[in-house]
Amino acid sequence: MTAVQAQVVAHYRSELVERIRAAGGRLTLGDLTVRLAKEFGFCYGVERAIDLAYAARKAYPDRRIALLGEIIHNPEVNDQIRRMGIVTIASKPSDEEIAGLQPEDIVIIPAFGTEVATRRKLEARGCSFVDTTCGDVMSVWKRVRQYSRESVTSIIHGKAWHEETLATSSQATAQPDGHYLVVFNLAETDYVCRYVLNGGDKLEFLEKFKGAHSPGFDPDIHLQAIGVANQTTMLRGETEEVQRRFRATMESKYGTEAIDRHFRFFDTICGATQDRQDALEKLLQEPLDLLIVIGGYNSSNTSHLAEMGEGRLPTYFISNAAKMVSTDLIVHYDLHRKGDLETRAWLPAGTAVVGVTAGASCPNNLIEDTIRRLFELRGVEPVQIRPPS
Repeated sequence: MTAVQAQVVAHYRSELVERIRAAGGRLTLGDLTVRLAKEFGFCYGVERAIDLAYAARKAYPDRRIALLGEIIHNPEVNDQIRRMGIVTIASKPSDEEIAGLQPEDIVIIPAFGTEVATRRKLEARGCSFVDTTCGDVMSVWKRVRQYSRESVTSIIHGKAWHEETLATSSQATAQPDGHYLVVFNLAETDYVCRYVLNGGDKLEFLEKFKGAHSPGFDPDIHLQAIGVANQTTMLRGETEEVQRRFRATMESKYGTEAIDRHFRFFDTICGATQDRQDALEKLLQEPLDLLIVIGGYNSSNTSHLAEMGEGRLPTYFISNAAKMVSTDLIVHYDLHRKGDLETRAWLPAGTAVVGVTAGASCPNNLIEDTIRRLFELRGVEPVQIRPPS
């Protein structure tokens, strides 16, 4: 790990970003001001995952190393990992892909973790592991396993298709008779709460949550005792509201004196995710003309930052600086349409203040690229874009 630190720093560090942060998160050149959120970019879990991948390559230069899916949700970082000769296989590899691995091969488990069944297949193949699973994710797994051992169904607030939630839900079913149900938002939470209180059409329920519940899940049986968990990168406020509504429902159904037999909850939101959300909320209190959010489009924690900005001011979610084509055109990700959107006249003329933040999987060098591009679009020469002293 120590031996690869210089290489990691060279790839992802930014002196400009560090100096702007040290100067209070503000840089003004001409009539443009960039305001950085207090917390942004790589978190400890992401840094650790990247460090471990680099260290694995250095420690085993002659061994084949395979990565399950993406190390983190950032395309530039994953491209860099591939350039180091680490091959990518599916996050949920097929039997054919697993058969192509040899016992001497090393498999990197990404920061989101992997499903129990996938790990068992790889263990049976004889592969060695470099496990970069985030500690916060493993804390959620511990709670989910505990729920299952106590015959409590895990209600997971998250995205059923996300690698982390898939890994977490597999922890529930790894226990005998373990069950789970994934709820994406408050509307789905309310649907489940109504079913608990009033019953309903079981077939409709199962169809609505197809792909988001455990095999053999029966809402008439497995919603009698529930424990709320979450994908660690969800919005804290929403997760807290999910648990509040479920608790109120179970109290209404079974009575306050029996609540401990029917409801469990532990706060498992990632601290770094919350820090970035809190920092953005504080930044949004300031006068800004627009917000730039930088990160991978499949990054859950980054998409939530973009959601926070959308309701307050013009917000542009971009993967890198090249998306800012000109002062008249920006190509950014539309969270609702799940694709690129072109917006004209996005960067106002005259005095302007631009807020900038980035998800926990975005390296500082990409943040620097974005800041430089903003100033260049306003006619500032590259040589003039210097860190404040």
